[in-house]
Amino acid sequence: MNETIKYKPIGIIHTLFKHPKGTPIQASGAKETKGKIDIFNDFEKGLKDLHGFSHIILLYHFHLAKKPELLQTPFLDHEPHGVFAIRSPSRPNSIGLSVVRLDKIEKNIIYISDVDIIDCTPLLDIKPYISKFDLRKNTKSGWLDKTAAKISANKDDGRFSR
Repeated sequence: MNETIKYKPIGIIHTLFKHPKGTPIQASGAKETKGKIDIFNDFEKGLKDLHGFSHIILLYHFHLAKKPELLQTPFLDHEPHGVFAIRSPSRPNSIGLSVVRLDKIEKNIIYISDVDIIDCTPLLDIKPYISKFDLRKNTKSGWLDKTAAKISANKDDGRFSR
């Protein structure tokens, strides 16, 4: 099965990060960073009842990512890892995922915090974060178990963008 799949954005994510370089890596490194999402009018009805969630999961298109390589050296290591063992934006399908705090919704505008996304990123979907479904206990983080504590200090150094 090698068919082409096409998606159309449902909105645009706006943040203060105009370029990949300097953008926080992961939402945990973007505490209190504000942003907003302009949901296209055709999809505004889909926001009904979303206001009751504290966090949302954003699925978006890494529109500035360079062509992927299957082995890449991530920010928190000096050794190359398989692309599916890292969170690089340069992926076979340039789909990003972030959990952000939902601050408020006004008509078709969603105000968010803890944002690690570049300005004008096309939004593909929104899902509510539900801790009873999404939180896992007794997890392992593979090679990152040794270095994940460093994440809050890291910013994008430009290695994965065009």
